[in-house]
Amino acid sequence: MSRLRWFLAIAVLAPAPNALRAQILQPTVIVSVADQKLMLVDDGARAAVYSVSTSKFGLGDHWGSMATPLGTLQVAQKIGDHAPVGAVFHNRRFTGEILQPNAPGRDPIVTRIIWLRGLEADNAHAYNRGIYIHGTPQEKNIGRPASYGCIRMKSSDVTELYAQLPVGAVVQITSDHLPKLSRAGRSTLASAPSSAPVSTHAVFTADSSKPGAEKATITPLTPKTSTAPAKKPDATAWLRNARA
Repeated sequence: MSRLRWFLAIAVLAPAPNALRAQILQPTVIVSVADQKLMLVDDGARAAVYSVSTSKFGLGDHWGSMATPLGTLQVAQKIGDHAPVGAVFHNRRFTGEILQPNAPGRDPIVTRIIWLRGLEADNAHAYNRGIYIHGTPQEKNIGRPASYGCIRMKSSDVTELYAQLPVGAVVQITSDHLPKLSRAGRSTLASAPSSAPVSTHAVFTADSSKPGAEKATITPLTPKTSTAPAKKPDATAWLRNARA
């Protein structure tokens, strides 16, 4: 796929159809497995780029695979609003323990949890598999595949991303490289209102005014009926909750 043409399905939380135009440009995320980086996109431009770690078991969405799913997902829940940096989570609950970066012999979920829900048949199990964007104490491994399916970030980075990314924002996980988007100005990101999502389509194309850069235009999409397979219990969920 050309880096100068990206197609994303962006879910926008709009209180009513006539408010769609005002709400349409909310932030989204692109995760590049090839680059081991995450890009926050705001108003069609690059707002921030962070190093991450995807699964050391490869890509996929099979039960028990511990792989990172590809495709279009959505922020379903955010956990850890006021937790301290390094806060340890088990079963998505703060245990009261706080770890420093690269604490020896420890590899739990820390600081913040951004829980993802798959929007396609190929990533339909992501939510029940417990696929998150989350902090890790093993920051020395950031920048290479080292997780058990989740997308790991440094605690300082996931705290910053968490504050800017609303529930309902889209996360696109790709095996390709990140697109070359022009850099955004001062960010004005804010949490979207809580209401039913309205799907839109963002098309990233070359920006003729800035060689080598891209910009985004957005148009509504017709909602598709989900054909995802029935959900099953995940026998390995306890392991991902402890080490994701």
